[in-house]
Amino acid sequence: MRILVTGAAGYIGSHTITLLLKNKNVEVVALDNYSNSSADAYSRVKAICGKMPIIINRDLSDAAGLIDVITQHGPYDGIIHFAALKSVPDSVKNPVHYYHNNVSGLLNILAYAQSLANVPFIFSSSCSVYGNSSSLPVTELSPVLPAESPYAHTKQIGEEIIKNVCATHKHFKAVILRYFNPVGADPSGLNGEWPMQKPTNLLPIITQTAIGKNQLTVHGSDYPTRDGTCIRDYVHVYDIAQAHIQAIEYIMQHVHVPTPALFNLGSGTGTTVLEAIQAFEKVSQKKLNYSLGPRRAGDVIEIYANNDKAQNLLNWQPQYTLEEMMQSAWKWQQHLANYH
Repeated sequence: MRILVTGAAGYIGSHTITLLLKNKNVEVVALDNYSNSSADAYSRVKAICGKMPIIINRDLSDAAGLIDVITQHGPYDGIIHFAALKSVPDSVKNPVHYYHNNVSGLLNILAYAQSLANVPFIFSSSCSVYGNSSSLPVTELSPVLPAESPYAHTKQIGEEIIKNVCATHKHFKAVILRYFNPVGADPSGLNGEWPMQKPTNLLPIITQTAIGKNQLTVHGSDYPTRDGTCIRDYVHVYDIAQAHIQAIEYIMQHVHVPTPALFNLGSGTGTTVLEAIQAFEKVSQKKLNYSLGPRRAGDVIEIYANNDKAQNLLNWQPQYTLEEMMQSAWKWQQHLANYH
């Protein structure tokens, strides 16, 4: 079996190809342009699972010759499309860059994939498509509200494009996975989230604060939540990765089911920013130096998942507790500190 993975050197991508390569019957073709990642990720993957993917260094948003490059490494039994820019605050500052990269990248990979019959196409979406939902937890039937950021809007647009392609090409089989907040790292400490730019996600900022490399600012302490800070649904990156494998299997076993199939990937539990900080402090035995700051543009107040559909149809169940997520992220940060 051969799987094409775009954005393979990124955080979720590298953990997903690790799980794929642990299966001796699976080959991975890994495409990335390293705009917010590094080819070093593949060495980390090999250190964990003993195998390397076939590597394509390529920008998906550049269509010229792209299909030829992808085709020469095929045929594929599945495609997982991670490649996208993902920072909410950065998208607020650079909207055109986000629309160009995320939407054109998807269109260019679909130009290849739309002609393939019954080859699962797995799309990385986000819980940010729900906006500021008034009804929690959100289900797959919850309304898609106006996006709070250009990043979220690129995911809404991506979902609509995939629905259009599925409606036109009945043989095209897609799964849309709406991630909540992926965190954590390989339990070995050998791979984890390694943003090339200054991190905007909470957990890398927490772990960098713990080693004195960053200053943690909690963005907003006056929200209508139990402690005034935003609420998120944290889920381990390997739980997210495993769902992609089960989504491919689902399509292979249900080729006649209309698609796109849509699934929430979250733990089902909402955690405030302060609760996440406290959970980290507990496992690391470190007291974090943080300050309370103003709200940040683009942030949703509160979001957490109903994941019943993924449990029932994908047979997916999150395996990691919040403490285990924090522990693995801290082990990765300590490995990085020693590495550098």
